[in-house]
Amino acid sequence: MKGTLPGQGASRRPGNSRGPGTSRRPGNSRRPGAPRKAAPSRTPDTSRRPSRRAVLLVTGVCLTLAALLVTGVTMLRDHRADQVASLDGHPVTRDELLFHMRRLAPTVQNELRNKYRLRGAVDWNAKAGDRTALQRLESRALDEIWRDKTTLVLAKEQGLVDSVDHKDFLADLDKENQSRADAVAEGRTVYGVAHFSPEEYYTHRLTELTTSLKERLGAHADGPLRVTDAEVRHAFDADRDAWSANATTYTYTRLVVPVPAHAPADYAAGLRRRVTAAGRLASVAAGEPGARLTTGTYDGGGSTGPNAHDQDLMAVLGTLAPGRISAPVTGTGQITYYELDSRSVDEDKAFADYRRRIRESLVEEKFDQLVQRRVGDSDIDVDTTAMDAITAEDVQP
Repeated sequence: MKGTLPGQGASRRPGNSRGPGTSRRPGNSRRPGAPRKAAPSRTPDTSRRPSRRAVLLVTGVCLTLAALLVTGVTMLRDHRADQVASLDGHPVTRDELLFHMRRLAPTVQNELRNKYRLRGAVDWNAKAGDRTALQRLESRALDEIWRDKTTLVLAKEQGLVDSVDHKDFLADLDKENQSRADAVAEGRTVYGVAHFSPEEYYTHRLTELTTSLKERLGAHADGPLRVTDAEVRHAFDADRDAWSANATTYTYTRLVVPVPAHAPADYAAGLRRRVTAAGRLASVAAGEPGARLTTGTYDGGGSTGPNAHDQDLMAVLGTLAPGRISAPVTGTGQITYYELDSRSVDEDKAFADYRRRIRESLVEEKFDQLVQRRVGDSDIDVDTTAMDAITAEDVQP
């Protein structure tokens, strides 16, 4: 317990009283002849007021801190006001969402017209199923943002980009267009367009980054996009018909029947019944006036690629099993039937021709799965109030 000093008027304890007849020398008296004691010095007063300079310095620091705090709060408030969503802490701004909504608007309009049989211009405020067309456009844009921003995050992790923010994308667009303008002015070669629109540059940039990501993430044995030779062969064996067109040889019979000048309206139907009943084109040819029966061989692996005639021929023969007859192919003044006699596949040639494309398709499949997993594992936040504030007028270009 802390001691307290007696207050004014407080009595002393009895033990401290003087006995009767005793004298007490005043505290400031001295014996005669004794040297005078020096008066005790006053304890220096340490509670000095701060100097004016110190006051001004402290005041200045406080004002600076207050200004910084206000600025920080203002910036944070403005940042949050502009943010409509986020993916793993990466903001999605209102401008970014509107950019994607405007870019996707024509596609969504066509989809809504086909699905709900809409006519004319799409009313974004009207219901399309259980939601308005504008809500469907917002949802579609967000889905694309999740995938694209996840791709950009992967690119940043691989050192391919410095930022995944929309404002930095726009800054990069300005730099690219300025660089191309300078090259044109100096007479240097510019590949592609001389000036990118935001939509063009977005597609261009995302395509380049995706290609680079596929190469990097599949380059090492433990890479998530690594495709082994065994995987390529397995994919080929699982669907040989799809990968064998260039190494398939077809032998076929063709029947061309001229339509008589005054043929009845049901002539084509009658011919079809006769072909079906005969089961073989050779059996029909003799009974059809002017009919021409020929045989041919088609090798799907032409070095120059299929021309229009070859494409039409493949469209017919590729759907037939040996011994089967095609549906009639109607031309000017004639009707043609094809019968597939045999089909053979050079599997070694087919695998050699398609192995690279199979590998690319498997890498694409693994990349899609990787992005989908990353999106599924992401922390996604959507500000529904900010989303509801977007109107149909905002989507207009």
